[in-house]
Amino acid sequence: MNSAPQTATKTSTAGARPEGAAGEKEASARVRQMFGGIAPRYDFLNHVLSLSLDRLWRRRVAKRFRLVLERPETRVLDLCCGTADLTLALARHSRATIYGSDFAHPMLLRAAQKARALEKGKGDHGPLGGFIEADALSLPVPDDSFDLVTVAFGFRNLANYDSGLREIFRILRPGGRVGILEFAQPKGRLFGRLYRFYFSRILPKIGGAISGSNFAYSYLPNSVQKFPEPEELAGRMTSAGFFEPRCELWTGGTVALHTAKKL
Repeated sequence: MNSAPQTATKTSTAGARPEGAAGEKEASARVRQMFGGIAPRYDFLNHVLSLSLDRLWRRRVAKRFRLVLERPETRVLDLCCGTADLTLALARHSRATIYGSDFAHPMLLRAAQKARALEKGKGDHGPLGGFIEADALSLPVPDDSFDLVTVAFGFRNLANYDSGLREIFRILRPGGRVGILEFAQPKGRLFGRLYRFYFSRILPKIGGAISGSNFAYSYLPNSVQKFPEPEELAGRMTSAGFFEPRCELWTGGTVALHTAKKL
């Protein structure tokens, strides 16, 4: 694990903007429709396109917050949970109550199936509080409800990053923490070039062929390219009220875990 290097920030971006989306409302609708369409092949593609490293990254997130998860009174919300891979990774070997939230109904159907399978198994896990179908920018959740909010590869799809951070801050209890796992762009000259070639040329072709959605897997590298650099995201987190924003780069700088606290 390494601290994020000091790099020049990109041009500020309000939030996700799929091609052709005129504003936040339309951008959100396009993203919801896109993820609903690829839900049947979503897990398979995540594992194939990441060489199963996505499993490792989610386990690392759970390990990073293990002290919080060991407390039975802890309430956790996995935001933009998709099919609940991180939700269930947090629940395993945890005593906390874990909830998931997403605005794509087909994703939540698969999340619920996987949650039922976990609960029928013999493994040790914390209680699952259920799933909430809602937009991450307007959650039907009271203030100060959770001790930990996590997001894995979903934050960059929000139509407005600042609004998303403020909403996370609102639902966190004082002393609560946030963990945002997102793709990043490696800076190494050779590895960076190879990664960008794979991410922009190879991944969209494989993803499009298997999922049947060329749009979804061409949107992916574009959304990563436009996502704020760690320094800019840290500044946005501070502006939203968070304390001590930090970033850890994993797997050669291809993914980043952004963390902060609410005092």
